[in-house]
Amino acid sequence: MGQDIPKQFLTVNERPIIVYTLEAFEKHPEIDVITVVCIEGWERVLWAYAKQFNITKLKYVVPGGKNGQDSIRNGVYEMEKHFSPQDIVLIHDAIRPMVSAEIISDNIRVAREYGNATTVIPCAEAMLQTDDGRLSTESFPRDRLKRTQTPQAFHLGDICDLHRRALEAGITNSVASCTLKIEMGEQVFFSMGSEKNLKLTTVEDIDIFKALLETKRSSWLKE
Repeated sequence: MGQDIPKQFLTVNERPIIVYTLEAFEKHPEIDVITVVCIEGWERVLWAYAKQFNITKLKYVVPGGKNGQDSIRNGVYEMEKHFSPQDIVLIHDAIRPMVSAEIISDNIRVAREYGNATTVIPCAEAMLQTDDGRLSTESFPRDRLKRTQTPQAFHLGDICDLHRRALEAGITNSVASCTLKIEMGEQVFFSMGSEKNLKLTTVEDIDIFKALLETKRSSWLKE
């Protein structure tokens, strides 16, 4: 983003991005507790925002790790201290603030039925393979591809066990929970995603987010 503060704490329409994300889970009736894995030094800011915007389900804030796998492990290990192995935990990117109640509900539904759930959307673009990032001579059939999003849901005991076994196997930098599961030779099941459930990684994504917020606001006003 080229900003001086972490992107999840950037303010859009007088609200930090992470607050939009927290509110989505705060309002969902099937979510009981929220844990945030937080960048070091921003914990007090996070608690202050939770108080300001009435995020009452936030109960635990834990430090981040050196990469995503580390951070997720810190989060689920903290949850393991307080909850049952059979409880379902949803792992979600703080910078996906447009996650809908329907996406959360379907993620929980699939995890209950199959043991885990990864939010996905179809791949609509033509996919090209490349070795050097400059040119391609080969395509990949898009009907065999899914674009993954979050949340990704698991039974708490299963995801904690997965992380322990991954460390023993020397896997330390898997890019997501679903990829970690696949790298460990296990299946992942799909739940419903949305193009609107975008991940804010560039300045252009912020522009799209603002447009989606304005569309949402306009629909409320019409109602």
